[in-house]
Amino acid sequence: MRKVKAAVITKPGEIKIQEFPYPSVKESDMLVKMEMSGICGTDKHTYKGELRQYAGTAAEEDIPLPIIPGHEDVGVVAEIGKQAKKNLEFYGRELKEGDRVVICPDIICGRCWYCRHIAAYPWCENIKTYGVTISCKTPPHLFGGWAEYMYVTSDTFVFKVPPEIPPRIAVLTEPLVVTYHFDKAKEFYSLGGEGFGTGDTVLIQGTGPLGLCHIIKARIMGAGQIIAIDKSEYRLKLARDFGADITINVEKTTEKERIEKVKALTDARGVDLVVECVGIPEVVREGIEMLRKGGMYFEVGNYVETGTVSLSPHRHMLAKSIRLIGMTNHPYTGYGPTLKLIERYLHTIPFERIVTHQYKIEDAEDAILKSMQAESMKVVIVP
Repeated sequence: MRKVKAAVITKPGEIKIQEFPYPSVKESDMLVKMEMSGICGTDKHTYKGELRQYAGTAAEEDIPLPIIPGHEDVGVVAEIGKQAKKNLEFYGRELKEGDRVVICPDIICGRCWYCRHIAAYPWCENIKTYGVTISCKTPPHLFGGWAEYMYVTSDTFVFKVPPEIPPRIAVLTEPLVVTYHFDKAKEFYSLGGEGFGTGDTVLIQGTGPLGLCHIIKARIMGAGQIIAIDKSEYRLKLARDFGADITINVEKTTEKERIEKVKALTDARGVDLVVECVGIPEVVREGIEMLRKGGMYFEVGNYVETGTVSLSPHRHMLAKSIRLIGMTNHPYTGYGPTLKLIERYLHTIPFERIVTHQYKIEDAEDAILKSMQAESMKVVIVP
């Protein structure tokens, strides 16, 4: 029997290479031959044993190990059912074998209150996510991108990739869609003095792949001064290359010095918008201190339960009239526009530089450890 190789997180701190049966594809489904799958911060949390997602909501659950990770995926259609050819692509375009696709990892039920009332953002009470919350115990097993093939079911949002976009760039689609926080901030701007307006000062905490994608999007959307904070000179240099005007190294400054520098750069007011892309609770309070009165803070990085941080409701929220926005997930309606944006800036922005390291499936553990090192950006798994 033909087998499919995959990297599996079997328990915290352990990745094993396993083989699964090559699946039979239903008429409503398809099988994707993987080209690349990115390593996300969520994968790092899973590897470290930080497994609780959507804490305090109806969707709360622990990531069900063992899993095949990988939810930033690009590949080509290997096999596709007759129904799936006409029904599976998000915009109704017919799919065929050989088409390159990217896949929104979030599968929603379509029937709960949130699915029926919240447009585009998958806040589903019954959400399942490829490479994150679907165990590989159950056939057809291949529900993550760190494998030779990935099985895609009929309830998935699938997007055909323009032929001009190579896999090394298409693999960045999912993290670039996450930057729709800026589009959300634009919605507030009509209130005056809130949200994200042209020329506003934006501060990004953490310049890993997600932070770098936010820097790119902020520049495209008309940000003024962009300030980036990180502890890695390697990543801060890339941040400058991709549009950050000012970078601050955490290892070379104290918290007080960083806050004072940001205030000095903004006529003592503070920045208009902060986006947290570190994934460490302790940075939240510092980021709020850097906001101006009425500024907006987006919490993005702590995607799993990583602990708590103390805030003063008066000092950090009420007195400053801040807008503190928690944004989980990303809009599935953002994939098509993001692919168009990538295509538009393909020869202007060197997206391919964001992928700094590639590893074979057999070396997935080395890959995830490399992704945790300061001298890396986007690390990907290839078959």
